Amino acid sequence: MKDRTIYGRFKEIVDKYPEMPAVIQDGSTVSFSQLDELVDRILCNFYDQNYKFIGIVMEHGVYQIAAMLAVLKSGAAYIPAEPFLPKARVDYMMKNAGVKLVINDEYCKNLPIPNQHLSNRSTPEGIAYVLYTSGTTGKPKGVMIENHSVVNYSEAFEEEMKIGPGDVMLQYSVCSFDIFVEEVFATLLNGGAIAIPSHEIHEGPLEGLMEFCKRHKVTILDGFPYFVADINHRPEIMPESVNLIISGGDVVRANYITNLRDKGIRIYNTYGPSETTVCSNYYRIDNAKALDDGTFPVGKAVKGVEVKILDENFKELPEGEIGEICIFGEGVGHGYLGNPPEQVNYVTLQDGTRFYRSGDLGYLLPDGNMAFLHRRDDQVMILGRRVEPEEVENVLNEYHDIDRGIVRAFKDEAGLHYLVAYIVPNVGFRLSGLKKWLESKLVNFMIPEFFVAMHHIPVTRRGKVDMEALPVVLKEGEYK
Repeated sequence: MKDRTIYGRFKEIVDKYPEMPAVIQDGSTVSFSQLDELVDRILCNFYDQNYKFIGIVMEHGVYQIAAMLAVLKSGAAYIPAEPFLPKARVDYMMKNAGVKLVINDEYCKNLPIPNQHLSNRSTPEGIAYVLYTSGTTGKPKGVMIENHSVVNYSEAFEEEMKIGPGDVMLQYSVCSFDIFVEEVFATLLNGGAIAIPSHEIHEGPLEGLMEFCKRHKVTILDGFPYFVADINHRPEIMPESVNLIISGGDVVRANYITNLRDKGIRIYNTYGPSETTVCSNYYRIDNAKALDDGTFPVGKAVKGVEVKILDENFKELPEGEIGEICIFGEGVGHGYLGNPPEQVNYVTLQDGTRFYRSGDLGYLLPDGNMAFLHRRDDQVMILGRRVEPEEVENVLNEYHDIDRGIVRAFKDEAGLHYLVAYIVPNVGFRLSGLKKWLESKLVNFMIPEFFVAMHHIPVTRRGKVDMEALPVVLKEGEYK
């Protein structure tokens, strides 16, 4: 039987394709065997320790990938964070997880050569990584995913996407989002290579990124629908080597792929919360018809996963009836770190069956595919990331120069969410000061786009915020 751990499966690929490229950057290409050697050089620094969680705060590149594999080989779980995230947020994540070692770029300088055999200590049921997402308590919550779930997902990805040696995946996502797991592990564990652009190229114009993809013969692009829409507006800069585009993290609309449909490229709409290991559903859309609202279905469950539409009593609903999208099978994560209130979304039935309540509403189509409608709660997607307006509101109200503030989500003309903050400012209030405060506590996509000064926050007779009395700041839709 094949190894059901991430590092174990990676080592199988190393042994099978030692000289094939694994990580490609401008100016350097590292083979699978070279990457594995770097893994051991990093690992020998902490191999004799018994860490449970290890933080990784590094620039994207071969050392970052090797550090993650080293943590996994040690039997620990990695907790990723971008160096540009607010220090207070990173500190909270590491403290919340009880992290005693954080690997950064400085840590990986002057690495020793191992003087002993470093065995793989990971187990299939062991935690592989913890991703922090927005939480209703006002603090981010850590989603724990096990090794076997990632291995299952890499198998599901290969089965549907037919990825293997010779493929090159653009590594574009931030490391704290689960698209990164798909880009990196679903590629490497199937013998493909990842191409990592420099920070300058990543943050620069789309033309520069596509030139990078041309140089390195990238075959797969993976990202949020807005990334796909941007490419759709400029189809002439699409590299001829690209034969697969994957969209995930939010709804994808028919007008996002109008020009790409004619290029003979396979395009997929994917769905699945971080709690269920990257994706639970796939749906090919380049040859499909959109639904009446212009969006595409999210398709059917991936290998090793079962997805059902359930009512409030957890009974399965027939075709056409709206219910909650619930995910079963190997993809369901271990749970949340620290047992926050959201832990109730992981449900275990009397017969031992375990599943995750996504909080998303959907229904089954006549052909067996699934359609996504919207959230059942206040959680929204901002640029493909889940955001709890309540978390933003809690941080907002910690600021000393406002008397009260609330945050609400609205939709622009294209149906995408944006946040508006309504504040009752104190004397001496400065918006620049509030923004700096929010930037020190929140990731940039969580900061409201608009701020409205109010004399007071209107409430109903029952004391709840009167939404009808709030002024609405209108916004055009960028991806119409």
